[in-house]
Amino acid sequence: MKKIYMYSIMAAMFAAAVTGCGSRTNTDDKASADNKVRTAAVSENNEEALPVQLSDSTENEKTTYTKRDLEQTADTSEAKNITVSDDTTIGITEEGVYTVHGTAENCTIRVEADENAKVQLVLDGVNVTNSDSPVIYVVSADKVFITTSGSENDLTVSGEFKADGDTNTDAVIYSKDDLVLNGTGTLNVTSYYGNGITSKDDMKITGGTYNVRSALDAFEANDSISISDGTFNIATNKDGFHCENDEAEGIITISGGTFSINGGSDGIQACAMVQIDGGTMDINAAEGIEATYVLINDGDINIYATDDGINASTGTDAYETAIVINGGNITVEVGQGDTDAIDSNGSTYVNGGTVNVTAQMSSFDYDKTAEFNGGTIIINGAEVSEIPQSMMGGGMHGGMNGGPGGFGGRGGRF
Repeated sequence: MKKIYMYSIMAAMFAAAVTGCGSRTNTDDKASADNKVRTAAVSENNEEALPVQLSDSTENEKTTYTKRDLEQTADTSEAKNITVSDDTTIGITEEGVYTVHGTAENCTIRVEADENAKVQLVLDGVNVTNSDSPVIYVVSADKVFITTSGSENDLTVSGEFKADGDTNTDAVIYSKDDLVLNGTGTLNVTSYYGNGITSKDDMKITGGTYNVRSALDAFEANDSISISDGTFNIATNKDGFHCENDEAEGIITISGGTFSINGGSDGIQACAMVQIDGGTMDINAAEGIEATYVLINDGDINIYATDDGINASTGTDAYETAIVINGGNITVEVGQGDTDAIDSNGSTYVNGGTVNVTAQMSSFDYDKTAEFNGGTIIINGAEVSEIPQSMMGGGMHGGMNGGPGGFGGRGGRF
């Protein structure tokens, strides 16, 4: 398998600690491992979205896209123009479309609008470097769209973040409410000590190019991260995509896009569920994909991991701890030592697709059951007719901490 190497800026990165979802015992499997496929639904009007439907009656979080979420250009005919300037806070208090351009240092765009307001920021050649505060800070709104035009935009926070009262604003783009990223341009985000882009609610990404370098998570959300398209080049000391909230929930759903993720901890991690329905992924991390319930229906996925390639580890009792592969082309290579290519602290089900594993210690490791119902499994170049069990036994490694025992200290400049 082709290995993906870290960007040069990450070569001297500090070790970042990983605070996972916790380890809660799953005493009651509440989600079956049947072929559960979620189908996207979009309504005809801009903001009235239809929920994603499930093929069974399991109670799950629902992903929605509105028509406006999926539009990659904004109507700027009545937009207000904003030019960034040094040492200023630009306040936005009303719903509307705002075009943003210019170069500045220590400038924050602060959105503090009504809870029903929809605000759209169209980034059109913006270059801002701050020392200790977010470049875009959403205090309140119903939803904020950050749309890149055909230009390139650079947002950087070079120092350690300073809290805003009780709020730990630890990201270059920090939102307390729903956040939508889309557009036809490029957004370069650099966070020397914190996260790249954070939403404390739902995050949706439907287009654009994102080059993110961060000391902590590149993309982080509390409730859900939903991605339908986009190009992502990520170098991070921690997770590429991370989703969890105080109730140990969090769902990541990916239906398209191109991903190059170099992570010090996990490439993609959610406490509850990771579902992949499409896209092309190259992941190089301590662990490639991790959640309580990992569901892969389609996609071209290449993983090189120094610990576990794909890991189902219990972070919530709302889902069965399981890995379910229904389709796609999945290539997993793990390094030497106490590593597992496919590691489930519950069960593993392969129902379709192609799984190509290169592992010196353990190709599959599971605590409960494993079923091979369809598809192709290749281990170290040889096709097999059943899922083997690791000689090491299940549940010995992995967890929500990336590498064995986690890393030394949280944060730190990369």
